Amino acid sequence: MEPVVQTRQGRVRGTVEDGVARYLGIPYAASPVGERRFAAPVPPDPWDGERAALEFGPTPPSPGYSPPYARILHQPSIPGDDWLTLNVWTPDNAAGLPVMVWIHGGAFTMGNSAAGMYDGSAFARDGVVLVTINYRLGVDGFGYLPDAPAPVNRGLLDQVAALEWVRDNIAAFGGDPDRVTIFGESAGAMSVVSLMAMPSARGLFAGAVAQSGAAQAAATPEDAARVTDEVARQLGVEPRATEIAAVGIKELNAAQNAAGNAVSAAPKEYGESIAAAQMAFVPVVDGEILPEHPLAAIRSGSAQQVPLLTGTTTEEYRFFLVPEGLVDEITDARLAKMAQARGVPDEIIAVYRANRPDATPADVAVALLSDAFFRLPALDLVDAHDGPAWVYEFAWQNPHLGLGAAHAMEIPFVFDTLRAPHAADLAGPQAPQTLADTMHAAWVRFARDGDPGWATYDVERPVMVFRETNSAVVEDPRGDERMAWR
Repeated sequence: MEPVVQTRQGRVRGTVEDGVARYLGIPYAASPVGERRFAAPVPPDPWDGERAALEFGPTPPSPGYSPPYARILHQPSIPGDDWLTLNVWTPDNAAGLPVMVWIHGGAFTMGNSAAGMYDGSAFARDGVVLVTINYRLGVDGFGYLPDAPAPVNRGLLDQVAALEWVRDNIAAFGGDPDRVTIFGESAGAMSVVSLMAMPSARGLFAGAVAQSGAAQAAATPEDAARVTDEVARQLGVEPRATEIAAVGIKELNAAQNAAGNAVSAAPKEYGESIAAAQMAFVPVVDGEILPEHPLAAIRSGSAQQVPLLTGTTTEEYRFFLVPEGLVDEITDARLAKMAQARGVPDEIIAVYRANRPDATPADVAVALLSDAFFRLPALDLVDAHDGPAWVYEFAWQNPHLGLGAAHAMEIPFVFDTLRAPHAADLAGPQAPQTLADTMHAAWVRFARDGDPGWATYDVERPVMVFRETNSAVVEDPRGDERMAWR
């Protein structure tokens, strides 16, 4: 018999398999089209009878990944306008369980909750109600449009609306609304950190997990406006919401891509905050929805006493260099040029070289860039946070396509979805299940107990390093490299 749950908007009907109930494509906000295109999210209209929640809902408009990345990160595309939806996995007949809400990554312009790696069955199997959400992307979610009928940061407002839906409805699915942990990777992790800084999100979650993302993404309105100007220039229209709204999705996606490429080619032309984010569309410090830079807000106690789990992969930047073959083009001269462009002094490069005497220039570049954009911001977040924090590092060397311990590699291990459709595109066919068992159990424990199972980060700087067979806590790994930046 298919299970039925009563929500505030109406009843939803799901499915049960192996003791796990699944409800897909539940709207948490009304469709953001027409007059609501650039407006704040509003609750969906109620419905009569039972709404079938058997399939993922439509996915938010997105240009999708370029071919080199599409082969390792599968992004489903489901047509339709009603894309502000969420999905719930829960043990059948559950009650009072901890809840985890997943915010996907994708540089704030790509991705959605329908990817196979995000299946929540393993979390439900292990006593956690798992929720995954969609949110508006690119210009619709994060474009700075001062004449729009709502403030900027519409993608963040969507995430808050989803968390409000969880607060109001998750008990009916067996979850405890007072034990909600938000977690995300890359742009999803940067969203988590932004939510930690937002007054409107306060009280909607009790724990936070930021995987390979911290407070890097926070643009000033002036810098965000420069990106909007570039989008409008690509489209041949004025940088106003009304004119951009009149453009077709295909044309807008192409303009977003062009603006992203322009930012990548000359980031400082779009301002220091966009250059720091290395992305065109990011949350904006608007003084209202995001009152101040997330790191400053967290340092001031905006997420006081919220348990935090954060970390990175050892070789984050292999994700950005390997798929397009750029890793093979890095010579000593190009390494020096890359370092100079990012203001990395020679003495820091010397520390990394000394620690890797047999490394190629590409290996040194990966280590430098991974630390500069991912590891060090994560540690800055922990140092700023007024609450218990735990740090991890994902170090498994994946031989598949030469990706190693690249960005996003930990996701199917955290979800225990190595055998999910397309998971092997990223993790390879021989990914170790034992490592998935270890990592997934740590995330479950954090959701359940507020402690992943190792010492909190303190003056000794303990980091849980996840490897295939001998995961262990290491005190201040590569501390000399960390200190070189200081």
